[in-house]
Formats: sequence, C-alpha cells, structure tokens
Amino acid sequence: MKFIEEVVVDEFLPTYRSMLAADLRDRGFTQSEVAQALGISQSAVSKYAHGDVARNDAILDDDRVQELVETVGEGLAAGDMSPVQALVEAEVLIRRLERGDLLATIHRDEVPELAEYGSDFAIHDPESDLRTAERVLSSLRRGLRVLENASGFARLIPNVGTNLVACTPDADSIDDVAGVPGRIVDVKGRATVPAEPEFGVSEYVASVLLAARAAGADVTAAINVRYDEDVLAALEAQGRETVEFEGEDDIETAVADALSERPEATVLYQTGSYGVEPIVYVLAEDSVSAAEAVRDVVR
Repeated sequence: MKFIEEVVVDEFLPTYRSMLAADLRDRGFTQSEVAQALGISQSAVSKYAHGDVARNDAILDDDRVQELVETVGEGLAAGDMSPVQALVEAEVLIRRLERGDLLATIHRDEVPELAEYGSDFAIHDPESDLRTAERVLSSLRRGLRVLENASGFARLIPNVGTNLVACTPDADSIDDVAGVPGRIVDVKGRATVPAEPEFGVSEYVASVLLAARAAGADVTAAINVRYDEDVLAALEAQGRETVEFEGEDDIETAVADALSERPEATVLYQTGSYGVEPIVYVLAEDSVSAAEAVRDVVR
C-alpha cells in the first residue's frame, strides 16, 4: 500500500526543493538564505547542491514545475512573495498534479493495481469512481464471507452455480456490476469462492439485477440459488414478496413485467423449462443483506 502523499514526499518534494534551491543560488542567495527560505537545514541545502538527493526526471522536465520554480524563486528574491504564498502556490500545483495528472501517473506506476482506473481519476475525490468501485468490492467480499461461513448453504447452489453480485449506484451495464469469476460452486458440500470478485464477470445474475433496477427496484445486489417451493416459503417467511418471471431471451422485459405486477417483490423466480434450470433470485439493498437472506433459508 503506497499513498499518493508518499509520492509527494519521496518524489516531488526532493525534486522541487532541489530545483528551487538551485534557482535561488543562481539569484545570489547564500546557502543559509536558501535554507531559511525553504524552511530546511543548511545540510539539506548542501546535499541538494552536491546532487546527493535523487530527483525524478518526469518532475524535473515538467513545464509547470519549472514555471513554478521560476515564479517562486523570482518572488522570493524580489521580496514580492512571502514564504506562506510560496507554500500555497506549491500546494496548488501539487493538488493539480494529483488529479489525473503527473503525480497520479507516478502513483499508478508504483501501484499497478490502480492501472485499471487509468490516470484520470482523483484519488482524494470522495465521489471518485475508484472509491465507489472499491466500496462495492468491499461490500461484496463481506457478503461472500457470510456465504462461506453459512452451514448448509452449499445445498442451495444450483447446477449452474451461484453468484453474488453488486453494482455501483449509477450502474447501467454489466461492467458496472461486480461478481465472482467462475461463480460460487459446491466443493464437497462447502460453498467455495474460486477467485476475488471483479467487475464485468457476471452475465445472467447481473442482467437480472440491472433489469430490476431499470424497472424501479431500489436494490444494488442480487444472488441466485436453487429453486424450491420450500426456499420460496422460507424467503416469504422473512417478509419478502415473491414473483415469477418468464423469458430467457429478453430478461429486461420479463423482469419489468413481473415487477409491474408486484413492485415490492425482492424475490424473482423461474420454475424452469426445457434446457432452463429453475432458479430463485434474491434482490437486496446491499451484498451482505442478500447473503444473509439466503443464509437464513438454511438455518
């Protein structure tokens, strides 16, 4: 785990300070005056002067950093800029470079897992796609732990396997829905999650969830289990409304028709047909609630 603040401390600050120290020395500042202007020790200035501090070439070559160094150096030398203003100007550029820019790119290179989000996200943005996606995955992992620890849950897994899926708040495609690659399977009577959850790996369960949301259901998670009248009865005993839907070719229409009949339904089921396994789908406000609903069926 490496924070972008570490990139600032380890890469930006040494490079920027060395550049500014050199600029001020060129303007006639003594080593002591440079140290005072930058708020660092004279020994640190000496290290900058002798090239004993590693510098990042990408930061060195960035026009905006070079412009900032020249502006701050000129302002400090002329007395037109206070150390506080110099600090503020540097902070403004740092924040800019963190938002899908130079520092975000350096951070992504040092944390390869960030690469799938590109370099255009702002890691400090509380509403960033990255944060939203990771929260969905975190919730999904908690739901999966509920299933793994649920005694007897494996017997609810249908032949096609079970998947627990969750979506982002504004999901409109399967790529916005996270699930288990390969689905949850029964291995010697135990529910087994074969891989870490990912986005875009579920097709059918994700399609049912998206169709329900498109029809107005206020849900963000879904799970499929084996169809059985006793399973339906147990879910109804939890206070859940159930409704049957039919149609493999047009899931969105089939789910919409079912929910128009019973808008409050959070359990959708198919009784099966030739080549189609009967399945129950449980919709919920989050992954843990979906998992707990089916866990309680086998208690």
